[in-house]
Amino acid sequence: MFTSVLMIEKPLTPADVEFVTTLHGDDPVSFVVLMQPRGKQDVLLRAIDDVALGEFDDAVREGAEPGGAQAEAPAEVGLTRTLQALREAGAQAVGQVVEDHPLDLLRSVVDETGADEVIVLTAPHFVEEFFHRDWASRARHKVGVPVLKLFSHAADDQPQGTPGG
Repeated sequence: MFTSVLMIEKPLTPADVEFVTTLHGDDPVSFVVLMQPRGKQDVLLRAIDDVALGEFDDAVREGAEPGGAQAEAPAEVGLTRTLQALREAGAQAVGQVVEDHPLDLLRSVVDETGADEVIVLTAPHFVEEFFHRDWASRARHKVGVPVLKLFSHAADDQPQGTPGG
């Protein structure tokens, strides 16, 4: 069985589920999902990303996403929905909401599970990616397995990987 650690910020869309569960053809897949909602961290960076994507209304939104304990309840619900969708697609799936130090937890999960790869599935974060401060870039220095970065999209879009992984 192929084991992937899947790092996400939001629940997977049906298109995302289909994409990650078919990456390895007909081989059985097992996922360990680590969900860390962004909360109020990096508000300025997210506003710049929204402007870069032409999403001006999102760039000026107030309240953004809840942080801390307020983010845990929606994150737990989103994680539960994601795990159920992965299982319905035929994959094995377990997971947890990440509260602190996601990359340290990622390394320990990869080591404990003997994962074959890490998939980082997030919205584009142009500023972080430019400076190589995004999860995928930082994870490549922490884990000894391939790290694939994919961009999540709305249900009617197809997720896309970045060239060169």
